[in-house]
Amino acid sequence: MLKMYDIITKKQQGRELNEDEIAYFVKGVTDQSIPDYQISAFLMAVWFRGMTEEETLILTECMTDSGETNELLSIKGKKVDKHSTGGVGDKVSLIVGPMVAAANKGVYMPKMAGRGLGFTGGTLDKLESCTGVSTEISAEEFESITRELGFCIAGQSKRLSPADGRMSALRDVTGTANCIPLIAASVMSKKLASGSECIVLDVKCGSGSFCKTMREAEELARLMVRIGAKEKRKTVALITDMSSPLGCAVGNSVELIEAIRVLEGRGNERLTELCITVAANILYAANVADYESCVAIAEETLYDGSALDKLASLVERLGGDKRYIYDTSLFEESNVTAMLVAEKSGYVTRIDAYEVGRAASVLGAGRDRIGEAIDPTAGIILNKHVGDRIEEGEALATLQAKTIERAQSGMEYLFRAVTIGDLPPEENKIVLKVI
Repeated sequence: MLKMYDIITKKQQGRELNEDEIAYFVKGVTDQSIPDYQISAFLMAVWFRGMTEEETLILTECMTDSGETNELLSIKGKKVDKHSTGGVGDKVSLIVGPMVAAANKGVYMPKMAGRGLGFTGGTLDKLESCTGVSTEISAEEFESITRELGFCIAGQSKRLSPADGRMSALRDVTGTANCIPLIAASVMSKKLASGSECIVLDVKCGSGSFCKTMREAEELARLMVRIGAKEKRKTVALITDMSSPLGCAVGNSVELIEAIRVLEGRGNERLTELCITVAANILYAANVADYESCVAIAEETLYDGSALDKLASLVERLGGDKRYIYDTSLFEESNVTAMLVAEKSGYVTRIDAYEVGRAASVLGAGRDRIGEAIDPTAGIILNKHVGDRIEEGEALATLQAKTIERAQSGMEYLFRAVTIGDLPPEENKIVLKVI
């Protein structure tokens, strides 16, 4: 007879778990017969001892099978899912989804997203910073919107990989969120259950992500690609830079506004480059055309206005006012605005993504507990980027918050994030590797 105590002890000793033991654990997580303290002990044992690739694959399959699968049978085209491992200023899904839909090549992007814990809200919080939008919709409505618009971004169904929901919540509060086997199983179980035939992964690498080093990012990316291949899903992983924030905005409404700027064809260059690359890889994975043609198709959607119109249509279908997408002055403004200025002249050599994320969190853009309210107007606008020349007294960044106290606290973290040197730094590529 299997006992959770014995499974925890076996993993603490660094021994490989068999299929029955892993299945017993996942079943107990799902039906709540295993208490939180034993799940937490198991997660910590895995964090210390790791898992073999075979263990991780079994864990992923059991988590996938812990709930329903979303077949999206009424959608006849190629379905591609996109996932990012998260970072600071990551609003890519808000841009890429409309781009893929606007390409009008029979490729659909059904995207179930989450609400972030930590630095800022998740993709859903950013989308809901537009007045009236509600991303909590039924599975039937999710399928209908995807079929009609070509994409949809909505809340993660609790019926898909329910074991992951409980495990992820405990990982967030037990210091085990940055465990590669657990990340891979979490991501891929949801992707496999979602019904998509192709999966494109954006694996972040740098101070503002789970993977601090290229070695960690490659290990995670290769593991997820191998899981996808074994499950007969075409899977591509991009390893992308997260040593500094992505784009100019970090927050919720400020990130949605920046996404709109990219969709208008006048966004930050590095952010735009990444979005085009991700969208092109989605189209390429779906066999639309050769890669260079897919790049051209993706670019065209930004400059002909079709991708922006797709985002406006999604906002309207989710109950929001689509005028916000065409007139960003309608977004609510923060009570307090503060400016961080340069103390000397030189070149911006570092903007540490982790410290910027902490600054955004204390401004009110993030949450520490599930269900906690966030301030959609709080955030940071970076006026300068790594490699830019700056003069003494010139504005580095603008901070937005509800109170002066929050703005002052955010200023302290942001000040530590920025380094100014005498010489310009070497330029970092935004896409570091494709696997």
